[in-house]
Order: sequence, then C-alpha cells, then structure tokens
Amino acid sequence: MIDVALLDFHWTQLLQPQWYIENGGLWFIVFVVFAETGLFAGFFLPGDSLLFVTGIYSEDLVAKGLHINNTGSFLSLVILGVLISAAGIIGNYVGYWFGRKSGPFLFERKDTFFFRKKYLHQAKDFYEKHGGGAIVMARFLPIVRTFAPIVAGIVGMNKTKFGFYNVVGCFAWVFTMLFAGHYLQQFFLSTYQFDLKEHLEVIVIGIVLVTTAPVILKLVFGKSKQATPPQD
Repeated sequence: MIDVALLDFHWTQLLQPQWYIENGGLWFIVFVVFAETGLFAGFFLPGDSLLFVTGIYSEDLVAKGLHINNTGSFLSLVILGVLISAAGIIGNYVGYWFGRKSGPFLFERKDTFFFRKKYLHQAKDFYEKHGGGAIVMARFLPIVRTFAPIVAGIVGMNKTKFGFYNVVGCFAWVFTMLFAGHYLQQFFLSTYQFDLKEHLEVIVIGIVLVTTAPVILKLVFGKSKQATPPQD
C-alpha cells in the first residue's frame, strides 16, 4: 500500500518544520541537520526553525524516537542536543573534507564568467582574519552554515582550529535553539495561555526573518558603501 501522505506531498513541505516531526521524528531531524551542515543540496532546509520547533516537542520526540518515557523536559533537551549536535559536527566535517579535496583544483582553475579565483583568496583572508569565530557565527546564519565548512576546507583552514570551533559552534547553535523553543513555549503557555504549537507558521516566519536579517543588511549596506563615490 502507498502511504497517502506521500501522495499528498509537495516540495514546499520541506520548508515546514512540523512536516519533519510528523513524518520522520527524531532521526529525520538528525539527518536534516547533517544534510544542511554538510551537503551542498541542504542549504534550503529549515535548520533554525526546525531546532526551535524540536525544542517544543522535545519530550514526545525522545519518547517516540528512543522509546524512553518520563525523561523530563531538561533531560530530553540534553539528549536531543547531544544527538543533533553530533550530526551537525559530522556534517561540517564532511563539508570541510569536500572543500579540502576540491581546493587544490579550484586554486589552479582558470577564471571563467561564473568563477573568479580572487574570491577564494578573499575567503582565505577572511578566515585568517576572523579565525574560528567565522565557523561559530556561520552556524547561526541560514545558507551560510552550509557553505562555511566547505569554504574553510577549500582555503585550507587549520584542521585543529576548525575541529575545535566546529564543536563549539554546533553545541552553541543546537542548544540555544532547542532551549529557546522549549522554554519560550512553557513561558507563553503558563503566563498568557498562548500555545506556540497552534501558531507554528507565524513562528517559523519570524525566525527566518530574524536569522536572515543580518545577511540582508550586510548585502544592502555593503553594496551602498561600494556605490558611494569617494569624497574630495
């Protein structure tokens, strides 16, 4: 028999955190985080909002995914945090490995309309200037977190430095989003009787706006500065 849910599938559901929770649960979420942080094709996946919503459903996900009941909210969050962080760390290592393997080829490649070697050198300068902080910051920026480890590998970032900040950045990102989702749900429910589970679409939109705002502002103001002619 063919699952009716599969027949009704539409690609836009891939942008909805609730879809992953309802159709795959804990292990689907683990895979999504791995894919978003380690595979080129994962840049569109809903990392921040998925982790936030995962925090809201933390106890249910642990009970169904690991068959462990009555763990309590804090322990459930810790279990989820460790499992998901492991997936994110491994994902970044995969991206870094791919970058290391493709880096020499790209540095020797001739410039084309779509490829400019100078951008690789600029990226290398950026990592040398900001160091591991760039890896940590990238975790909190959609799309950027997918390509940051790949670029780090391409420009030859030190393995030890990358490994340390990869672990620190991933734990910081995962636990921040999980705890924010869970405890904000508890706060709004107990204080205002407002259930975030009934307004997930609005929450997802809000998270997307907040997390993408720095990138958009950087692009807008960066271009405006370049367009401003020097004063005499």
